Amino acid sequence: MSKLPTERFSDRVDNYVRYRPGYPPKILEMLCHECGLRRDHVIAEIASGTGIFTRLLLENGNPVIAVEPNAEMRAASSHLQQLFSNLKLMHGTAEETGLSAASVDFIMAAQAAHWFDPQKTREEFKRILKPEGWCVLIWNERRTSGNPFLEEYENLLQTYCPEYKDKRHGKTSRIAHAFFPEGYRERVFRNNQQFDFAGLTGRLLSSSYCPLEDHPNYGPMMQELGRIFRAYAVSDKVQFDYDTHVYFSRLS
Repeated sequence: MSKLPTERFSDRVDNYVRYRPGYPPKILEMLCHECGLRRDHVIAEIASGTGIFTRLLLENGNPVIAVEPNAEMRAASSHLQQLFSNLKLMHGTAEETGLSAASVDFIMAAQAAHWFDPQKTREEFKRILKPEGWCVLIWNERRTSGNPFLEEYENLLQTYCPEYKDKRHGKTSRIAHAFFPEGYRERVFRNNQQFDFAGLTGRLLSSSYCPLEDHPNYGPMMQELGRIFRAYAVSDKVQFDYDTHVYFSRLS
């Protein structure tokens, strides 16, 4: 049985924390310039996960209300409360955040909005956002071509991960159109990660569509991952390249 979106990462939290990419700090510089983001603005981060993007917001000095439906992922970010007094963690979903009306200056969602119901979420975001507030949707989109390593890794996913085609969010601009039918701005930043083989393995297993050890594809998939790594590693490292897409707009 397929898991609900809010449950899909429960058994992948450790790998998610250790091996998912961060986000370019230049995103906040851009939002400061284009949206007037200030350090005293209250940000609701929706589907905050293990706190990867949350930490960037907290280090910027912003009060952050991190809303996350998955208990295991929320627990993985709880240590941030010991480091930052400006963080509040909440259970909630994008469609039902539990936040008060007109209570936040910015709504942000990083690597998450492809799991949301666009229509219900849009109405909820309009409810909790202050007048003249901004909604920001962010994705790290892994490049699937451009060099042999990226292309062979993509082939591995296509071959051994049965859910990959359905669960990969694809062109994020389509999701942005659903959230922002009146129009939006888009900015793109470069991002990358370098991995040894253990890191590459952890990065693969952090994906919700990737088979785990009890699946018959797991053994052959790991053998192929080892072959790809040996073929393309330079100084015992391979590199993932990303385009970090940022879509932002007011919600009328």
